[in-house]
Amino acid sequence: MTGTPTPAPAVRLASPASRLPSLTGLRWVAALLVFGFHAGTMGIIAEPGHQAVMDWFFTLGLSGVQFFFILSGFVLVWSARPTDTRRAFWRRRVAKIWPSHVVLWAAALAVAAWFADPVGRGVALENLFLLQAWDPRPGYFYSINTVSWSLSCEFFFYLCLPLALPFIRRARPWALWAVVAAVPLLILALWPAQALVPEESRWWFTQVFPPVRSLEFWMGVAAAELMRRGRWRGPGLPVASLVFVATWVVAAQWVRAELWAALLSMAYILVIAAAADADVRGRRSPWRSRPMIWLGEVSFAFYLVHVLVMITVLRLTGDWGAGFTGWWGVAVVIGFLLVNLALAGLLHRFVETPMMRLLTPRRTARATPQGADAAGERPGAPGPAAGGRGNVVPRPRPADPQADHRPTYVDSR
Repeated sequence: MTGTPTPAPAVRLASPASRLPSLTGLRWVAALLVFGFHAGTMGIIAEPGHQAVMDWFFTLGLSGVQFFFILSGFVLVWSARPTDTRRAFWRRRVAKIWPSHVVLWAAALAVAAWFADPVGRGVALENLFLLQAWDPRPGYFYSINTVSWSLSCEFFFYLCLPLALPFIRRARPWALWAVVAAVPLLILALWPAQALVPEESRWWFTQVFPPVRSLEFWMGVAAAELMRRGRWRGPGLPVASLVFVATWVVAAQWVRAELWAALLSMAYILVIAAAADADVRGRRSPWRSRPMIWLGEVSFAFYLVHVLVMITVLRLTGDWGAGFTGWWGVAVVIGFLLVNLALAGLLHRFVETPMMRLLTPRRTARATPQGADAAGERPGAPGPAAGGRGNVVPRPRPADPQADHRPTYVDSR
């Protein structure tokens, strides 16, 4: 990347953590929220009481995508290394996301052919190349494997970040704080602003349009840069978690839907930053157990497969739209959860990981400039040595006593 970053204040820690696994574990929580939302809206549970419980827990579950966008911005800025190039960054991002997307794209087309569902060539090509989020026409932005609209947004974020990073590194702390504070307000402003858009395109404008959804990404970017410089000020993980739970309950029960995204963006950034800080400082975190790490590692694959699998099975069995009475509905949802986890594990193991090893640029040892903000090999995504795992690559302690001793998070989204 071009530009010389402004030296950041050192983070002084008595016993620096060697990993930031809590962010990986938290990704599974976000994926589970999205799964619960989709399972609830598919009418799988016919028992009103059971459905009411499902709705209570997962009414706001679609905001799990918002969590992913914020986390993406945070992780990519935290993990960016000064010696990286734009081309290498873009190549790693494509290697991470596109192969698994192509597999699910082909699977969705096969399912459509089985059920004789019409699929236009333009729709299929837009979806294949992840351009669909830019097309407001019904049947285009939600198409083929419908959840891939968010990947279309992510590709736009990835395109922009290397171009913006030199300016982010030089930005004053007050400007970064202004971004963090302004994003919830801008999200609120979308509701009156959508009156400027034709009525049939308003959902697309507020929920799908990549520049609009990038607001959440840039919020994560600004927060990560503040933490990278030791300037982030926020509650610890226990308090941040309580704030999130309280925000979730209050929003679901008493707050208008138009305010949900703004409120949750604030809660999410507090939890993400607090979890990262807990790992850096070696404090307790419930999100870094081995099961949570594995679940976080397969969360991207889980997100890609879950809707296609549920709809396909329900259509094949003739239960689409019918619902299951009694406890059968709950059992079917749990069964879908387990089946999707198994398929996600296979996709992660046999597509995602080997394709990253094949397509990710090989790293070469390079000297780190004195005063650089991170380890000379702070990767933005896993390479051949990382094996696609959401962990870190520790670095030797530099001779410069003022150097930054933060650990490295390897993004395995």
